[in-house]
Amino acid sequence: MSDTIAYKILTGEQLQQLLADGVFTGAPIDKADGYIHMSTALQAQETLEKHFAGQTGLALAAVDLEMLGDAVKWEVSRGGALFPHVYADLPLSAVVAHGPVTRRDDGTLIFPA
Repeated sequence: MSDTIAYKILTGEQLQQLLADGVFTGAPIDKADGYIHMSTALQAQETLEKHFAGQTGLALAAVDLEMLGDAVKWEVSRGGALFPHVYADLPLSAVVAHGPVTRRDDGTLIFPA
């Protein structure tokens, strides 16, 4: 997995909106914070467990950060780790893969190809 790829966990409704509109303007928490929260491949599992526990119908979008240029800022967040934050709307053109949130038998995330 490349460090230029980050992941956005979306509700099924948010994914459908992204596909229909060609752009994702952010979840309520993103809008409140002023940027779209993203996670690296190493951070996505914990983000899912911490912020989406018990939710069903979730999707995972793989985003090419290089396509977003200066809109991406790496900022300290949970546990002092750097997280990619997108200070712009997320265009569908930057989404390189998406699919339903699925897990292996051991509970680890399977990333969309």
